Amino acid sequence: MLTPSRASAFWPFYTNAGATAVASVPYQTESPTFIRAATNIDPNPNKGLGASLQTSGGRALLAYAGPSGTIADVASSTPPDRISIYVVRAGDTLSEIADMFGVSVNTILWANNLKGAQSVHPGDTLIILPISGIEHTVVKGDTLKSLAKKYGADADEIAQYNGLDTTIPLIVGSSLLIPGGEIGTPVSSAPASTKRPASRDPYRGGGGALFAGYFSNPVPGGTLTQGVHGWNAVDIGAARGTPIYAAADGIVIIARTGGGWNGGYGNYVVITHNNGTQTLYAHMRSAIVSPEQAVSAGQLIGYVGMTGHTTGPHLHFEVRGAQNPFAGCSVGSVCQPQ
Repeated sequence: MLTPSRASAFWPFYTNAGATAVASVPYQTESPTFIRAATNIDPNPNKGLGASLQTSGGRALLAYAGPSGTIADVASSTPPDRISIYVVRAGDTLSEIADMFGVSVNTILWANNLKGAQSVHPGDTLIILPISGIEHTVVKGDTLKSLAKKYGADADEIAQYNGLDTTIPLIVGSSLLIPGGEIGTPVSSAPASTKRPASRDPYRGGGGALFAGYFSNPVPGGTLTQGVHGWNAVDIGAARGTPIYAAADGIVIIARTGGGWNGGYGNYVVITHNNGTQTLYAHMRSAIVSPEQAVSAGQLIGYVGMTGHTTGPHLHFEVRGAQNPFAGCSVGSVCQPQ
């Protein structure tokens, strides 16, 4: 099968019984414990959340991540781009879980293919995707397509996130969350010939220091089909079934298979590494690793596919907590990571 010339993707307690959680699990070299009981009823007392939805000036959502380590000994929250997991206990409500991690209820529903709060049961493992976006109040004339264009987002993702039927007009006055949306820059009055073209792939978050030589190529020989976008991601085009390898030694904390939306990622894997970073491998045809499994750099973890939100077979490769090693590569090139 020919490698596509371009494939793009989007690209986030309070309980008398205590709680069990893992957030941004660090890599450990000896018998790591991923899910621990804890009794602190206030897992992050310094966050000061007054509501499940955080906004800046009533417009831009602020992304948060869950607390570091177990929730019994939390001093501060982890960086806002880390992915977390949480095991539901008896008595938990979805709004309480959302408050603990500083995200909206819809963020949890959207990332876990849940239809509503009643779909959550004790023992369920929830994925907490910290996301950024825009809160928008619908006015006359707004459509999913126009909002996607306005904020550099995706119409299908807006509908999926907000639980909307794409065949029904938007309700004027209703509030929508635009996942991954960005407030546009005012149009310049400069002559058209000097204006910079609008970016088709808005950069929405992530990044950090460059760990030169730390990450290897997860799809050797694959073609870069989209530069840095979304949460510090690049897309690497390759034929369906092409092997995907771990980019560095680490521990698998998420391995989602069986298809489904999963926040647009489809089948995907997240690995946490000993330098405090996480790598995410999305749109897989299938994954062959499991949560809590230790993997080595270059170890086979799955195969390229087209699950989730994608326009062609490729790997959506995110690096959370560090610069993406492919950031300096040109679209259309077969490039080695820095």
